[in-house]
Amino acid sequence: MGHLSTHVLDTAHGCPAAGMRVTLQRVQADGSAQTVKTLTLNADGRNDGGPLLDAASMETGRWRLVFEVAPYFRARGVALPEYPFVDSVQLDFGIADKAGHYHVPLLVSPFSYSTYRGS
Repeated sequence: MGHLSTHVLDTAHGCPAAGMRVTLQRVQADGSAQTVKTLTLNADGRNDGGPLLDAASMETGRWRLVFEVAPYFRARGVALPEYPFVDSVQLDFGIADKAGHYHVPLLVSPFSYSTYRGS
């Protein structure tokens, strides 16, 4: 049974990115994006409501996760310039198998980020 999940870790503070806002979008063939859901990460840096897409809503195609990085760090009291180096992270990825488990972790600081397909 396929599903999509995410997990964000704040590498600057060594903790989950609790309170970060994340938007899931479906990317259309013309490049436009349709918002599917917006959520705020829980104390563990995950979605409280379970998977971002469950087995019934998984679809093959192009998808996007937008992580609101600068607002998260500002809320934690980090002094960022008006134009922060990492403002938001827009991560485009594909779902090729709607029965697959797609996990998209993000490791982030005000100056860098890293991602991979998790398990």
